[in-house]
Amino acid sequence: MLKALRSVAPFIALLLLLPTTALLAGRDRITIKGSDTMVILVQRWTELFPDKTNVEFQVTGGGSGTGIAALINGTTDICSSSRPIKPKEVQQLRDKFNYRGMEVRVARDGLAVYVHASNPVTSLTLEQVRLIFTGKVVNWKDVGGPDAKIVLYSRENNSGTYEFFKDHVLLKQDFAPEAQHMAGTAALINAVSKDPFAIGFGGAAYASNVKALAIAKKAGSTAIKPVLANILDGSYPISRFLYFYCNQRPQGNVKSFIDWVISPAGQRVVEEVGYYPIKKL
Repeated sequence: MLKALRSVAPFIALLLLLPTTALLAGRDRITIKGSDTMVILVQRWTELFPDKTNVEFQVTGGGSGTGIAALINGTTDICSSSRPIKPKEVQQLRDKFNYRGMEVRVARDGLAVYVHASNPVTSLTLEQVRLIFTGKVVNWKDVGGPDAKIVLYSRENNSGTYEFFKDHVLLKQDFAPEAQHMAGTAALINAVSKDPFAIGFGGAAYASNVKALAIAKKAGSTAIKPVLANILDGSYPISRFLYFYCNQRPQGNVKSFIDWVISPAGQRVVEEVGYYPIKKL
């Protein structure tokens, strides 16, 4: 009987407006799935959440698109996403749950452009970044670097980071065919850190053993570094919000957790991990 009840839990939850968490050994399990960019942040939130008496968490990545698909399928309580949900995905939620979904901004992120620590290039314009990643500039000497072929690293196309970069930096143009697509930001950073002629992009919190470039909106304008003050005041040109999505209005432990995440205590965790709060603390 218990097994049968669990199999229809998403539908019961929809009718009763209760969270779709499975009862496990007397504790609710909250599943959070989605953005690889956000995994380290979400894991830290779940570790520090002060009221874990009746709840335990399961956190997995896979990409923002994967998380949103799980939300639509009713197999996760919370989707973490580094891109906004798309209109067609909202419609799928509405068709499945008779609810358009709830969006919560939980942090900000500066999307950094990374090069090897030894690369003499310290800044690029948005246009130069676009020309590099679309394959129109292929040698570092054309942007002030050494006479060497540029090695491109990108995220996979199910990544919110990939989609944000393509939409807002490449202006919807395709990546160069030579770009190597990495499963996660950590893997991308590791590859860039080992290749003197590499370039890649990812969340600023992952900037370990690589150099994050300052970015200028256009030629002749000041290049801005992806640091807290510049992201909060909007001067850094590649920044975004990070989101939680739910397929119903949060209740119970899910609501308590989200409320804590956007509280001053939860937002201090954002800063500690290396991301940026939704507003100045």
